[in-house]
Amino acid sequence: MRSRFPEATPVLIVGGGPVGLTLSLLLSAHRVPHLLVEAHRGTSLHPKARGVSARSMEIFRSLGLEEEIRRAGLPASHVRFYRGRSLVDPDFVRTGAAHGPTDGAERTPAPGLICSQDALEAVLLRRSRELTPDGVEFATRLVAFTEDGQGVRATLEDRVSGHRRTVHADWLVGCDGAASTVRSGAGIAMEGPTGLGHYLSIRFEAPLGEVVADRASASYFLTEPGRGGFMAVDNDRHWIYQYPFDPVAGGVPETLGDHRHLARLVREAAGLPDLDVTVRDTMTWRMDARLAESYRRSRVLLAGDAAHVVPPTGGHGMNTGIGDADNLAWKLASVVMGTAGPALLDSYQDERRPLARQIIDLSLDNSRARKGYRIDDELLLTAAYRSAAVIPDPDSTHTDPAPRPPLDPGREHPDGVPGSRLPHLRPGGGSGAASTLDLLGRGFTLLTPVPDAAWQRQAELAGAAGLPVTVRALADDAPGAAAQWTGAFGAPTTGAVLVRPDAHIAWRAPRPPADGAELLGVLRRILSAQPPTDHTP
Repeated sequence: MRSRFPEATPVLIVGGGPVGLTLSLLLSAHRVPHLLVEAHRGTSLHPKARGVSARSMEIFRSLGLEEEIRRAGLPASHVRFYRGRSLVDPDFVRTGAAHGPTDGAERTPAPGLICSQDALEAVLLRRSRELTPDGVEFATRLVAFTEDGQGVRATLEDRVSGHRRTVHADWLVGCDGAASTVRSGAGIAMEGPTGLGHYLSIRFEAPLGEVVADRASASYFLTEPGRGGFMAVDNDRHWIYQYPFDPVAGGVPETLGDHRHLARLVREAAGLPDLDVTVRDTMTWRMDARLAESYRRSRVLLAGDAAHVVPPTGGHGMNTGIGDADNLAWKLASVVMGTAGPALLDSYQDERRPLARQIIDLSLDNSRARKGYRIDDELLLTAAYRSAAVIPDPDSTHTDPAPRPPLDPGREHPDGVPGSRLPHLRPGGGSGAASTLDLLGRGFTLLTPVPDAAWQRQAELAGAAGLPVTVRALADDAPGAAAQWTGAFGAPTTGAVLVRPDAHIAWRAPRPPADGAELLGVLRRILSAQPPTDHTP
């Protein structure tokens, strides 16, 4: 009988949560063969993370999944935050999500939403299996691996049959959570505090839809000390109650199997002593704030909670991991396909680790002021990278003694500086695109204000050398593009911006270069690629 495991794969992904599944989908979009293994037999039954940020939705939009995920989530009108003594407090306060300094400006074509992790994973897994029917294996765990600088030899075990098999991978990516087997096997340490809080999460059913009809929210923070709060799954019958406990004092873990006691906790917190409560399951979790000392060790890479454990106060943990996958996928694809040198993967850590450090710090600040913090749905849109995969403007330098942070909660959008996400603008002309982000493909895109023959020749030279670039224009004519272009990119209408597959600007120029092969040189520099030994343009 033929084994269901391949003998070899370019990329082995360990972990089938939102981060691993997103990485699988993106690698499939880049046509990179891979294998994803997940130790659990199915996707999460517990809602866990729920907030899907605007940047994550942009990534899912690029994969054609935006509308399906919206259907699986809460209505936009429910993205609010409730504070009161109980669910029936007449003096409650209800606030909305923060959207930066100028709430009226449109910064994204894909606003964030609340979609619980169990529903999100189901959508991602369904599409992953459509794209790679033989490349997604649940009930399969990583037992051990060795790495020799040329690849990884991994031992996998089928948790149903007990059968073990060795898989050879060029690259191993650990998306296997805070207790990562991959990180441990690679000998990568974590730094940062643990045990900042302990919580019992109770998943239950109760007819609360009518109770909260006039105050429907994503999260219900209870102001009574020690009460915790409610997390809406559907704002009708399905809910999570988060109950804080002190592990030193004990008590809560011993009651996990006592559903009558747990139902009583829910009724007391809700302020509804006669509420009909059915407890479905429970889990306990600990608030940590940890960061891996490295995201890469030779042929092994980390993403998501394996690389950073973010306090949930802010809703950025899962979204930071999804951003890791977006950043890593095109770089892995470029290396696997031979258009980039392995050094390109060093830029993954250079770009994503400082961002995770800042996200952890912001979330910690939120945890210390839980009564007043707001969730900034669009914070991750401000991410700006500094690495060898970004070419700064000639008048700036990577050695700036006081560089701006990767994220700037007060930064205005859009921002056309190299390293920043491509500004969302609505293109003119006949492109049919609703956003500049919709003009991007899986390769590099050279965006110009209007069609320009000189820039087109630059792209053709790069393509002839094996580094294809798609040229797209913001509008068909200058009057329709000039104001948008100069305002967004700070460049004259003779200019262009080179956009990476992850929608971040890699380079911008005020005019077509005099050197006909300059764009080719820029691409090779970004990709850490060496020119071929034979003569090329």
